[in-house]
Amino acid sequence: MSVQQQIETRLTDSLEPEVLQVRNESFMHNVPEGSETHFKVTLVSDRFSSLRKVRRHQMVYEVLSTLLSGPVHALALHLYSPEEWQSSPDAPDSPKCHGGEK
Repeated sequence: MSVQQQIETRLTDSLEPEVLQVRNESFMHNVPEGSETHFKVTLVSDRFSSLRKVRRHQMVYEVLSTLLSGPVHALALHLYSPEEWQSSPDAPDSPKCHGGEK
């Protein structure tokens, strides 16, 4: 199973998202072709209602801890409650990599 699939499965099983988008952004960085090291996660879950952003991030870090200590180098998180997502249903674009010339 790919790293991206592992992220999707773990987040789906743990946080029961209404919306889950996991994008491998490794191609935007100075890494070998086919790498799975940089990801952008957009997740909408009722479990995030009434939680501050820091706690939401902590929840995701807990779920993905073994991947974060291994193959995943960078993880951009965009975490929303359903109400927040309804008022603005778009995650921001990732910035360009400053560490490579891709």
